Amino acid sequence: MGKKRKRVQRVQASNEPPTKKQNSSTDPPPEAHHDPPPEAHHDPPPEAHHDPPPGVHHYQSVEEVPWDIQKYWNQAYSIFSKYDDGIWMTDDSWYGVTHETVANTIAQHVAEAVPPGRSIIFDVMCGVGGNTIAFALSGKWKRVYAIEKDEATLRCAQHNAEIYGVADRITWLNGDCFRLLGLDGAEMDGQARSFKALASKLGVIFASPPWGGPGYRDAEVFDLEVMQPYSFSHLCESFKQLSPSVALYLPRTSDLRQVAKLVGEDTKSQIVHYCTRGSSRALCAYLGDWGPLKLGDL
Repeated sequence: MGKKRKRVQRVQASNEPPTKKQNSSTDPPPEAHHDPPPEAHHDPPPEAHHDPPPGVHHYQSVEEVPWDIQKYWNQAYSIFSKYDDGIWMTDDSWYGVTHETVANTIAQHVAEAVPPGRSIIFDVMCGVGGNTIAFALSGKWKRVYAIEKDEATLRCAQHNAEIYGVADRITWLNGDCFRLLGLDGAEMDGQARSFKALASKLGVIFASPPWGGPGYRDAEVFDLEVMQPYSFSHLCESFKQLSPSVALYLPRTSDLRQVAKLVGEDTKSQIVHYCTRGSSRALCAYLGDWGPLKLGDL
């Protein structure tokens, strides 16, 4: 019986910016991911000086911040170094956004390992834009497609990309990624057929899915099949219909036996832990057709 080819590495994502001064706390556990909810359009990104829409905030003092997200707000400059320029967040997004140094390191790895001919990246659960912005800043992609189910969260991502000067490199889509990409089993409309064809020919898929809330931290080994609302197997089986190159951002305690079992015998996968301050924050599973990742302290 052939062996599964699985490569696991840890990467220090470089020094993080200083945290917020108020109520500084110990470095909290890795982020729990946002649960996304409806419809597809291409709103232009709002200008940086606009007031946030309902459900969106730019907290400037700890007194404004709900108690259960204060420890995340204390890390605001680590999450977005340009936070004081007017970054927008929903309250739920504080749990799930990828910290900037980690997002930049992932973007560098993806750019270095992408197979020839794949010039478009789909960030299919983009949240408030942490990874999307990093992909756009990398300069690798002819186009970045960012999909988010929750409209207020997408407004944040658009606005934040404007602050980082990359909004014009990104196509924004509000809706369910499985429907928009023709993966939900329903009859595809013209838009879904076009996106599916584009992804199949030129695209790579990156997904930072919801992990089911902060409770994932209680598991010594996290069962990837209990992720809500999408299990690991559902994500893999769906996205491999679109592209041979898929990267999934997962909890640091993920059960790698489940990854190996689903990937299959003699099939290549690469697993990288992304660390800040010496501790793993999360891991990324690079599944399918990727070149060898150039790892090290970046």
